[in-house]
Amino acid sequence: MTATLLAVALSLVSAVAYAAAAVAQERLAATSGAGVLRLLGTGAWWWSVGLNAAAALLHVAALKYGPLTLVQPLGALTLVAAVPLGARVAGRHVTAGEWRGTALTLAGLGALLVTASGPAPDDTLSLPEALGVAAVTAALIGVLSRRGAKPGLRHATASGVASGVASALTQTVTVAVTDRTGPLLDVRVIAVALLVAAFAAGGLLLSQTAYRGGLGAPLAMVTLTNPVAASVIGLMLLGERLQGGAAGWGLAAAGAILATGGVMLLTHTSQAPPAFEARGPGQSPVTATP
Repeated sequence: MTATLLAVALSLVSAVAYAAAAVAQERLAATSGAGVLRLLGTGAWWWSVGLNAAAALLHVAALKYGPLTLVQPLGALTLVAAVPLGARVAGRHVTAGEWRGTALTLAGLGALLVTASGPAPDDTLSLPEALGVAAVTAALIGVLSRRGAKPGLRHATASGVASGVASALTQTVTVAVTDRTGPLLDVRVIAVALLVAAFAAGGLLLSQTAYRGGLGAPLAMVTLTNPVAASVIGLMLLGERLQGGAAGWGLAAAGAILATGGVMLLTHTSQAPPAFEARGPGQSPVTATP
């Protein structure tokens, strides 16, 4: 199996795990209305965190074998998987609009895969570059999630940016640790790993806040902003390139438009039916099983 195919396969499984975690988080947010501190004492929340962790490990493995411009757009499959999962938990059928959104998203991702396919990554961020990216990202997140901001799309945008930057930094750690040309744990690796932990945790908590307003629109915003943030770093700082020259850029643009249209269609069609029923006090939310 080539590096590209392995990266795609790992990304697919990761997307399904992320989708299951998102559905569980939205259910908790919808039923309990609890703040983050209260959720820390909820077993179901830790179950969703475990799913996120498993998905993150698969994502890290995918970043070892594929460039950011390939792996990150595949994150849109999280929303594609979350639609039937959310419908199953809500006890309803997937609508025709949701199927159309899924088809558009998959078509767009197919175009992006053709142009983004490339060799396994071998470039990494320097420590000054990583710290600069972290500083700009922290400032942007602070603006988006400032005190008094209503939970919703701004928190979802901040979550997507945080997660995308965490993925870009993760790739630096993964490549640096496995290239065997330097010390296993030098100052740069340790510092960047700490930044990864901070942005990954921040992205998780921001998404939990965003899901209080429902799953569809916030998850779509996270899905769109995550690959944008990571791909900007990959193209500007890591020397990644799209395949096919001008034609490749045109195909990538068309794929991005199709995928965005599919995600937005999924957003609108997933808004109408409530994802979950509210439970009374004392009843713990339990994720439905297939």
